[in-house]
Amino acid sequence: MTTQDIAARVRIRLVGGPTAILDLGGLRLMTDPTFDPPGDYPVGERVLTKTTGPTITPAEAGRVDAVLLSHDQHADNLDHAGRALLRTVPLVLSTASAADRIGAPVTALPSWQHVDIARPDGGGRLRVTAVPAQHGPDGTEHLTGEVTGFVLTGTRLPTVYVSGDNASLDVVREIAARFAPIDLAVLFGGAARTPLLGEANLTLDAEAMVAATRILDARAVVPVHVEGWGHFTEGTAAVREAFERAGLTGRLDRAAYQRA
Repeated sequence: MTTQDIAARVRIRLVGGPTAILDLGGLRLMTDPTFDPPGDYPVGERVLTKTTGPTITPAEAGRVDAVLLSHDQHADNLDHAGRALLRTVPLVLSTASAADRIGAPVTALPSWQHVDIARPDGGGRLRVTAVPAQHGPDGTEHLTGEVTGFVLTGTRLPTVYVSGDNASLDVVREIAARFAPIDLAVLFGGAARTPLLGEANLTLDAEAMVAATRILDARAVVPVHVEGWGHFTEGTAAVREAFERAGLTGRLDRAAYQRA
């Protein structure tokens, strides 16, 4: 698909942090809902500091048909208001760990398994496939916890990859082997770091986002999770500069997809 075709078939509204609203096939999906105000959020013995609030309230988001929840164990991916929103949504897809901790309405979707959702636009079904994600360097899963990403496919729809909090390009290569080329990649970035793992990135940095774009042969890229929290070490400027250096500015089309 061309960039124009993609823009015509999927609408994305960026809410803040990892939260985005995707409208495609007549369905409205939301990634990692975070609607709390700025402040400090304890995670075990550590504290994550939220620096900016969401652009809209849950009520302003309107009807949500499904939530794609990469993980529940960190407040920057699911906060208090986000948890309340889950109770109003008919389908929440996430990890087995999240399903165990939260219960209904969360449904566990293991990697490479899928769920088909009927499309109100009459185009058949939207297939949501869970794909791997690794929230940090190799061997740290026992510290960061289970995370998932998603790939969305359907007749006459763009193939959309939602990375979740993934820091591994090897994981991206696994996904590309099954789904590339990707029409639209929603990449979680920010090069998140915490004292738990020192200088190791828990999410993609800007250069890795460029590399992921090339691996996936992504036609368009929307960066999320690159602002609004104190433990992010890179912001939107770093992403823009990295794509400019790589000559891929034309694929970085955040503004084109940010619509009410």
